Amino acid sequence: MRSSTLACAMIFSAAIFIMVHTSHAQNSPKDYVDAHNAARSKVKVGPVTWDPTVAAYAQNYARQRSGDCRLVHSDSNGRYGENLFWGKGKEYWATDAVKSWVDEENDYSYNSNTCARGKACGHYTQVVWRSSTRIGCARVKCNDGAIFITCNYSPPGNVNGRRPY
Repeated sequence: MRSSTLACAMIFSAAIFIMVHTSHAQNSPKDYVDAHNAARSKVKVGPVTWDPTVAAYAQNYARQRSGDCRLVHSDSNGRYGENLFWGKGKEYWATDAVKSWVDEENDYSYNSNTCARGKACGHYTQVVWRSSTRIGCARVKCNDGAIFITCNYSPPGNVNGRRPY
């Protein structure tokens, strides 16, 4: 009986460890960096790297938004570019946020350096902005259960009149 209880406890502990580890792994710096770099490589732009200072800024801002989960940009005084993501109704992860931004590629015209009429594409252009080489991102679950994700970019992109690559 005692060995049965011990075995159950070990199985339960292993299951909890796997769940926590898997959850964390889906929002690791590597997940954000890899998703960005996949999009950047498609347009022959160099990779981004994870920057702990930029990540600390993103984490601080994400915590501030956890109370209301509003898509309001932070005020970095021009230090960082920023993409925001919000979702509710399921668990959203790093790759979901980056995919939503990269999906705007279809609405961006490199030739005219504009978005399609009535469409947004600035999230995409920030992801692939050639001179933005360092990122930091953060994810929080808001008080209402929604997910808020922010990625910040250094140096910032989306300079008016300039192409991303």
